[in-house]
Amino acid sequence: MRVWAPTSASDIEIELAGRVVSAARAALGVELSLEGAVIRPAGPGRPADFQSNAALALAKRLGSRPAEVAAALVEALEVDDLAEPPVVSGPGFINFSIRRDWLERRLCAVAADERAGVPRAQTEQIVVVDYSAPNVAKEMHVGHLRSTIIGDAIVRTLAFAGHRPLPQNHVGDWGTPFGMLIEALQDQGWAEGDAHDIDDLNAFYQAARSRFDTDDAFARRARDRVVSLQAGDPPTLGLWRELVAESQRHFADVYRTLGVLLGPEHTIGESFYNDRLADVVDELERSGLAGLHDGAVCVFPPGFANRDGQPLPLIIRKRDGGYTYATTDLAAIRYRAQELGADRIIYVVGAPQRQHLEMIFATAGLAGWLGDDTTVEHVAFGSVLDENHKMLRTRAGVAVKLGDLLGEAVTRAAAILDDRSPDLAPAERDDLAAAVGIGAVKYADLAADREKDYVFSLDRMLSLDGNTSVYLQYANARIHSVLARAVELPDPATPILVGEPAERVLGLKLLAFPAVIDSVLESMDPHRLCTYLYATAVAFSGFYETCPILTADDAPTKASRLALARTTSRILTLGLGLLGIEAPQRL
Repeated sequence: MRVWAPTSASDIEIELAGRVVSAARAALGVELSLEGAVIRPAGPGRPADFQSNAALALAKRLGSRPAEVAAALVEALEVDDLAEPPVVSGPGFINFSIRRDWLERRLCAVAADERAGVPRAQTEQIVVVDYSAPNVAKEMHVGHLRSTIIGDAIVRTLAFAGHRPLPQNHVGDWGTPFGMLIEALQDQGWAEGDAHDIDDLNAFYQAARSRFDTDDAFARRARDRVVSLQAGDPPTLGLWRELVAESQRHFADVYRTLGVLLGPEHTIGESFYNDRLADVVDELERSGLAGLHDGAVCVFPPGFANRDGQPLPLIIRKRDGGYTYATTDLAAIRYRAQELGADRIIYVVGAPQRQHLEMIFATAGLAGWLGDDTTVEHVAFGSVLDENHKMLRTRAGVAVKLGDLLGEAVTRAAAILDDRSPDLAPAERDDLAAAVGIGAVKYADLAADREKDYVFSLDRMLSLDGNTSVYLQYANARIHSVLARAVELPDPATPILVGEPAERVLGLKLLAFPAVIDSVLESMDPHRLCTYLYATAVAFSGFYETCPILTADDAPTKASRLALARTTSRILTLGLGLLGIEAPQRL
């Protein structure tokens, strides 16, 4: 993985940064980081491709004028193989124009590469990714959307890069809620083998929760039922297994509609860790990390305090001997690090869980469960809001069911397709409606800064204007239309020419793809890829409008422009695929 790869950085920018660093050492005797070279794409209308602002900061360090520092850097810069002679402008900016022959060679190599220039990782990492995490006997709702979508994009990107992602769907399938639910179902005469769908279970759960909160006798029986469940009582286990099986069918339906990679084989429920919890507590007690506090067994990882400034406990066994979510999370991180052999563990979990996860990570580190090279990280995200910037809920005040939300997106997409393409066959129309509707929901989520809340608006998501998946899908479909009309497609080794400004802009954007993938892998921010794909589609639009492709003046120019179009489509398709979004060839 590269040392420095900001969102917009291409290999060219990284290479130029290295040349500026060498020039600063040679001409000024100062050390400069790659970031300190401050290489950025030149602004629109400027007679250059890239600009360095390094001289401005160096001038302050050296007590010199920026223009003098810039001139010294230019004198020492060795870029003849890569760029035209650099030019100083303004108060001390250094402008670079990439050599046409260099750019054309690089583009030709990328055009011939099915991976669009993205190398595979030299060392494969085992990366555990914890995401989605619905609860058994409850319908998935909008609160599960972001974790599922972001986690899926991360898994796809890791796999494309050459790593080995291990998805972990940490399903809530154990503990008091199931004693409560099973006891309520038995009160209603439900027996093993009776058929109930997820809607029934959802209603049963809500009724059971109400009884548990208001009926002390029922609450005691529910807790006793938990003991029976944990002890392996056959009738109780049989009912529990049916709850899990029906829930798994529901989860699979939603995942299939959403187009994510999660399957039953990735589900590791809380029940999986039940037999490991006592050992986790014993090990932490033996090591001196855990001890009794107010009747409970607690760990006090350093650096965490409550509102009064007192050390904050992580409770791992309650006064009554029961275990907590923290105990399960500790068992999970130990299992992932030691038994799955993870090099990297990623938790795609909402931002409110930040402190809890930090305490889990700290405890796991103190316990020695994480190897020297094992990293753990919290990929946090904000909430989904309605257009009034409130939590997205139904009129009744409950969370919107995820299946209903996705169904509405597909229905709206179908209506748009009916207006734009009324000649579509019904089967094709249905497939495209799913690709467009689901893609719109996923892209709107992934294009937002994941740590911030975002507003859910199907009208905006399905717009053909602006940074939407529909815009990208139509851009890609336009390219396929052009390629389909070409009498002959160019050979993969066709020379690429960038004589026109729009060709140059598009070419430079295409070369940035590998560094953007690196940036996503480093930051776990899929919105960086979305930003890049949108900018690439915009660059192609400018190229398409100003550079005739099928009616180019000569055969070499036509072949070059077809190759540029095909490479753009490949990158758009690859990028959308990493986001879990389809790229139909026709819309």
